[in-house]
This record gives sequence, C-alpha cells and structure tokens, in this order.
Amino acid sequence: MAGKLTLIPTPIDEETPLDSAARTLLLSAFEKEREKSIFAIEDIRPGRRRWLRFGLPREAVDNLVQYNEHTREKESGRLIELMQQGMNVYLMSDGGLPAFCDPGQELVALCHHHKIKVTASSFANSTLLALALSGFSHKKFVFEGFLSAKKEERFGELERLCKDKRTIILMDTPYRLKQLLEDLSLALEKQGQPDRRVFLALDLNAANEALYLGTVEALRAGINYEKREFILVLDCLRPFP
Repeated sequence: MAGKLTLIPTPIDEETPLDSAARTLLLSAFEKEREKSIFAIEDIRPGRRRWLRFGLPREAVDNLVQYNEHTREKESGRLIELMQQGMNVYLMSDGGLPAFCDPGQELVALCHHHKIKVTASSFANSTLLALALSGFSHKKFVFEGFLSAKKEERFGELERLCKDKRTIILMDTPYRLKQLLEDLSLALEKQGQPDRRVFLALDLNAANEALYLGTVEALRAGINYEKREFILVLDCLRPFP
C-alpha cells in the first residue's frame, strides 16, 4: 500500500509556535511510525533550528531530508519511490505553506501523477491550501470566488475564464457544485479545452476530506454530489510563459 505526502504549514516568523495539530501529527509519526516516516525541510540550518524550537524530537534532526530548488531534481524521484513503497513524507518549508510558490509544488504534482495521496495539516486559508494541494502552477493565478447565481451570467463568466491562461480558483455554495461542473464542462468544450485539468477539494482539513484531479467529465462521473464545502481550481493553459 502506497504512503502519502502531507504538507505541514509552519509560522512565517521565528516566534509563533507550530500549530498544535501539526505538532501532534509530527510527534505521532515519529513516535509510532518512525520506520515509515520521512520528514523533509527546505533548508538544513533554519529547518533544524525551527524543528527544535517547535519542540519536536531532537533524535530526528540528523535524518531530516532537505528538499528545495537545489535538491528537488535528486530527491523528487527518490521520495516518490519511497512513498510508492509505503513511506509517508511530511513536507515543511522554512515558513508558510509548502508547495505554494515553493519547490514542493513539483513534488505534489508528481504525487498526483503517480496516484499518491496528498493532504495537509490544518491551514486557515482554504483557497491557498487547495491551490497548494492541486500541484498546479502558481506562477500566475486569479481568485474569482463566487460566480453569478444566474445561469446565463454564470456561463458567460465561465466562458471568459476559460480563455484566461492563468490558474483559476473558484468557490460556490455546496448545492451549486453539480450545476457549476455542468456549466464548466460546456464552457471548456466550447473553447476546445475538454482535457483542461481541474482540481476539486471537498471539505478541506475535515475527516471526510476528498480531493479529485482530472478532467471535468471524469470528475462529474466520479463524485458523490452530497452538499459539501468545496474549492475548484482550473489548471493554467499550457504552455505558460
């Protein structure tokens, strides 16, 4: 059984403690599943210092894996292989949300490609968390939020957005998800983009969290339309400058 990648958001300053749920998760992984857990940090010196300041086990310091723009070419394939063998990887950046405007984006994208589960410890901003978990490009993105509740206006907005090259983040009330996907499917088809990928995050950080990545048609066929909070991310058009 394959392991998974867990993103661990960390404070952006040097004084704030690590979120208690994230700390508990890391402690449990080290104490109960040490042999199948890999802890990856962005840079060795600040990463080790922050690890200890967060009150995490000193015994783990020498085994922390460095994952950044200089090591990702070497480490990405190795970490994917280890997760395929059942190892769990916990990814932290020097501060903030891993995989958001961060080398971890590539690792998240590779996990999706290899059907490896990706999740995250608690994070307060659902839109940015969904973007990080998607593995889509963060070079240029736009948050469009709620589209019009009126069908014709909403379809016009979706047609406009499908022409946009940027990664696009959408949200809406739970009961409109089915209609949104239907309209998006038609808009993409009309623009000649039926294979443009989308990422759907349902109930982020909840026990019943579910993440889907693929075409809109595949999503429509594969999800249960229960009323659940969601964020929808539309991949950028490629090639992107």
